[in-house]
Amino acid sequence: MTDNLFAGIDANAPDEVVADLLSAGGLRIERIVSTGQASPPGFWYDQDRDEWVVVLAGEAGLRFADEIEVRPLKAGDFLLISAHRRHRVEWTDTTQPTIWLAVHF
Repeated sequence: MTDNLFAGIDANAPDEVVADLLSAGGLRIERIVSTGQASPPGFWYDQDRDEWVVVLAGEAGLRFADEIEVRPLKAGDFLLISAHRRHRVEWTDTTQPTIWLAVHF
């Protein structure tokens, strides 16, 4: 089966959309489409597994609890988020969808 990472994206979706693309033996790959969403005030992700994430389109601001500055991310930027490194999405692009690919392992 062939699919496309950019298919079926609603640029006006009121909520962030997370789709599992692959889950096998401790590995999970998901596509996240943000249309201006951010983490709720005071909320921090604190995940049990490592996560490698890349922004495929759009822009976002990612903040880590142990850093003062927000990290701006644009298309092509990627990073590794170690397990239990608290982080949050401060903002995502409001003019176009921000499309993320996240690999959890």
